[in-house]
Amino acid sequence: MSATSDAEARFGPPGSLTVAAIGDLHVTEASEHKYRDLFAEISQKADVLALCGDLTNFGKTREAEILAEDLRACTIPTVAVLGNHDHECGQPQEVARILHGAGVTVLDEQAVEIGGVGFAGVKGFVGGFGRGELGAFGEAAIKGFVEESINEARKLENALRSLRTERVVAVLHYAPVAETVAGEPAEIFPFLGSSRLADAIDRFDNVRFAVHGHAHRGTFEGKTPRGVPVYNCAQFVVSEQFGRPYALIAV
Repeated sequence: MSATSDAEARFGPPGSLTVAAIGDLHVTEASEHKYRDLFAEISQKADVLALCGDLTNFGKTREAEILAEDLRACTIPTVAVLGNHDHECGQPQEVARILHGAGVTVLDEQAVEIGGVGFAGVKGFVGGFGRGELGAFGEAAIKGFVEESINEARKLENALRSLRTERVVAVLHYAPVAETVAGEPAEIFPFLGSSRLADAIDRFDNVRFAVHGHAHRGTFEGKTPRGVPVYNCAQFVVSEQFGRPYALIAV
């Protein structure tokens, strides 16, 4: 499964569904109507919109309201996860509530089926990749840090397990693999995602691909250890790859 051209994705194999994925919108209080036309365009080219976190810049109420106003131009089902920026003001539940009012399904403790395809997602968390993954050893603060990473992976696993569809898409903010953060400074790799998310994905044979954001200077495509495609859909990465800020992926 790989990202394709607009025409190839929109008119994929019979029964396929086209997902438009974009992350890191970073809507500010000065961003009124910035994405309205984009969401209308996406509605003509995809069947589902997946928003990969950092939807607002600081998680402010007004930022979420501005995004919600623009999302009303989107006429296709929309799923989303929040990102670290959406937590900055300490009111992620309010951000989620406002987006829900615009018709968005905010994934976290739940999963949803759309057109025969299951969608499960979480924000994810930091922790590192492979042999560099931080373990729960030592001070209580380190153990608490790692526990948050484990909890996010556990939520993803539980959501994936709840789906009975033959095709599933995992929606994340933090990266599940190091390949898609390549291009960022190596020193910050541990703060861009966690292999625990890939471990959760790889427990299920029906996951067709995962999308995430967060790594603005990362790489578009990678794979989990079991070979599940992973796409970094931060708008900055996708714009460089395709000349537009969203990826179109058939599933």
